Amino acid sequence: MPVPAAMRAAVEAAKANVAALHDELPRWELVVWTAGNVSERVRNEEVADGSADLFVIKPSGVSYDELDADAIVVCDLEGNLVEGGRNPSSDTAAHAYVYQHMSHVGGVVHTHSTYAAAWAARGEEIPCVLTMMADEFGGPVPVGPFAIIGDDSIGRGIVETLSGHRSPAVLMQNHGPFTIGPTPKAAVKAAVLLEEVARAVHISRQLGDPLPIPQESIDALYDRYQNVYGR
Repeated sequence: MPVPAAMRAAVEAAKANVAALHDELPRWELVVWTAGNVSERVRNEEVADGSADLFVIKPSGVSYDELDADAIVVCDLEGNLVEGGRNPSSDTAAHAYVYQHMSHVGGVVHTHSTYAAAWAARGEEIPCVLTMMADEFGGPVPVGPFAIIGDDSIGRGIVETLSGHRSPAVLMQNHGPFTIGPTPKAAVKAAVLLEEVARAVHISRQLGDPLPIPQESIDALYDRYQNVYGR
């Protein structure tokens, strides 16, 4: 299925946007070599249920200094390649599953950032002991189940873990972090902040027991940040 003519401009804009956002991953030291990826949903406004949406994603094995809009590939929500000269990322099935089952998600990011991956290796959620966490994540950052890369198992774990959860981030056990957002930029922001709080909470535990934030304060901080701050 080729890209519908009515979606062409939106697809090209998404490819340029995603290529630029990939620059943020090495900038914030969230990836090494060719690991990690950003994707963006492109909505087909002519089909209301979202089933005809597409998404753009980084191809597999391409270094960040070679990545531009022309290199980004286009897939359907089954993870099939629609357009592009390279194989889609090995995480494509996970991204596709998230888009299929979380209609509000417009962007997905996967990294192997050091401190977040260290928490994932322990299979331990990051407790909400910083106001930044309450603001961005609305509570602890949860852990998703162990899953093997290659099919939609990781996507299923992401959806199962984050459905009904305020956190835009999940630590997939023994793997690493995935973040979601209404836009890919929001998902990249969540990935950056996730690594920051993972590092800070890890260091705090070397010094002693971090102090939990009461739930009512977490709720108030989250509400203010999401609905008042910066408006």
